[in-house]
Amino acid sequence: MKKPELKNALLALVLCTSVLSLHAQNDGIPVTSMSPMRNIGGDARQFDEQSRLQYNQMLSEAHKKDAVATDRNPQLIRLRAIAKRLIPFTTRWNPDAAKWDWQVNLLNSPTVNAFCMPGGRIAFYNGILTKLNLTDDEVAMVMGHEIAHALREHAREQAGKNTATSLFARLAGAGAAAYFGFDPRLGDAVGSGAAHVAALKFSRGDESEADLIGMDLAARAGYDPRAGVALWQKMSAINQRQPIGFLSTHPTGKDRIDNMNKNMHLVLPVYARAKGLDANQLPPYHSIALPRS
Repeated sequence: MKKPELKNALLALVLCTSVLSLHAQNDGIPVTSMSPMRNIGGDARQFDEQSRLQYNQMLSEAHKKDAVATDRNPQLIRLRAIAKRLIPFTTRWNPDAAKWDWQVNLLNSPTVNAFCMPGGRIAFYNGILTKLNLTDDEVAMVMGHEIAHALREHAREQAGKNTATSLFARLAGAGAAAYFGFDPRLGDAVGSGAAHVAALKFSRGDESEADLIGMDLAARAGYDPRAGVALWQKMSAINQRQPIGFLSTHPTGKDRIDNMNKNMHLVLPVYARAKGLDANQLPPYHSIALPRS
């Protein structure tokens, strides 16, 4: 091949690679701007420092009860391996995540829960792994969801929303009391109730956003996003007495599954690409049955 032809071939390869890279960034769940309400909720560095102190205090108390898994614990090794695959894709949702001091710990507790505090401090309770019999794909969905809360700064956003709605509600309650001539304390109580309902709605929105971002992170890391549906089917099975969706801080299991299925077409191609598979010929997702009670 002559030099001009080689040069053109290399240029075409570079352009093709750039296009594929851009496509890889732009597909999946679309990235949206974070809420400006975060700025009302306090300084990000202060939030991170508070998070660090709370996380360390939690670990200290758990260590006193011998409830923190050692580094040789197989389940903790598993969790950290899954986190290692997810974390490289977090900067798509928050560039600051590249500077976070990521940690993953496992607590010996039957509680069905997990969380990720601001700054990338993750904790799983053993109960969520054993009671739900989670596959790696399902663990990735849980972890991706919790990481998403930290990436989108939902805690700081929620603090800002609570501050704004509480102030508005108190003003509205006082205004109503003055206009209608009833006890101002009653007006304040009504205002507080309105603020509480608003805060619940914000929380449900945060949960729905975290579900979708968790699917996106998992898919990019090569975990099947359809595991999210199986996860919430399991959650619903062990939590038969669900709260009414409108009054809950979380969407109902059915709402979450519907939302995931509605957006599944966006993340399945991402997952297929990560696995080197044809998106139109993906094998069915297989979960593991819940343990017998």
